Amino acid sequence: MILHQWDIVRIRVRADDQEEHPAVVLSREEWCQDIRQPAINVLYCTTKRPAGGATALDVTLNGADGLDRATLVNCGHIFSVPRLRITTVIGRVALARRPQIGRTLVFAFRLPLHN
Repeated sequence: MILHQWDIVRIRVRADDQEEHPAVVLSREEWCQDIRQPAINVLYCTTKRPAGGATALDVTLNGADGLDRATLVNCGHIFSVPRLRITTVIGRVALARRPQIGRTLVFAFRLPLHN
């Protein structure tokens, strides 16, 4: 399956996951398109619960991203997953939301922007 950076895919991130969850493909475009690469970097997503809210490490996705409900992207942990676990592409992170995910990753990992 050819993937693209910012695709939202369905996957069992952990081998013991009961259900597939959405995940945002984070690997760079060249890596995603090279089917010889066995693993892809993703950000794990969960359905937003009404009582809960986003933390400083979360970004909320919704219908603008092709999802049928509000979904939180956890930017605090990057998973490297086997490409073969990805079953389908269900959406794509909206252009306007990508910088927000980038800023949240910089915050989460305390990355310097520039020297």
